[in-house]
Amino acid sequence: MTVNTGQIDAGGNSDAGQGWQAVRSDTSIQYAPVEPPETPETPRWLQDIGRWLEEMFAPLGRMLGDAWPVLKWVLLALAIAALLYLLYQLIAPLIERREDSGAEEEDAWVPRREDALALLEDADRLAAEGRFDEATHLLLQRSVGHIAAARPNWIEPSSTAREIAALPALPDAARGAFSAISTRVERSLFALRKLDALDWQAAREAYSEFALANLSARALARNGGGTAVHAE
Repeated sequence: MTVNTGQIDAGGNSDAGQGWQAVRSDTSIQYAPVEPPETPETPRWLQDIGRWLEEMFAPLGRMLGDAWPVLKWVLLALAIAALLYLLYQLIAPLIERREDSGAEEEDAWVPRREDALALLEDADRLAAEGRFDEATHLLLQRSVGHIAAARPNWIEPSSTAREIAALPALPDAARGAFSAISTRVERSLFALRKLDALDWQAAREAYSEFALANLSARALARNGGGTAVHAE
């Protein structure tokens, strides 16, 4: 069986041509190029403002351009200075907190020598009259006043004797003395048990060992190890 390929090719080209003509004749498809819309003309007043700004800032721009080799180093120095200032603001509080904490440790609280001696003198006068409860309570009451005057941020108006004795900021020696005194005062006030001479002596010794011994140690340090005199 033989096939006439020439007839097939001719028929195929004819069909393709007709299809192309049909597509081109479809009015719903646009083949003509679309012209872009005209750009609106810039208003005259806006052009005037542009020229005015150009005249104003052009000298500044030329000056900055001429000075840029130096200006870039100035800007870099300012950026470094700003960064160092920011780091200082972040680190300074930490350094100050550490210095404050070190100063508090070096300068642990003790009552002033004249306050301690005056307190012992007044309390001894009460004890000599056999008023051991009042003498011990005076030690506690005035010691709280000394702490509040020297370290007002340590004590609140509602602080109890036990809370003050447990203050972490209070030196160990002061905490022990305060605890010994407050325990006996609580026993006198709440257990309704009168204090005797032994109770008073224990409270007095606890206060004296803390207040006057620390004062003597400081005097020794200031005098380079000389003999310190403590009066009781």
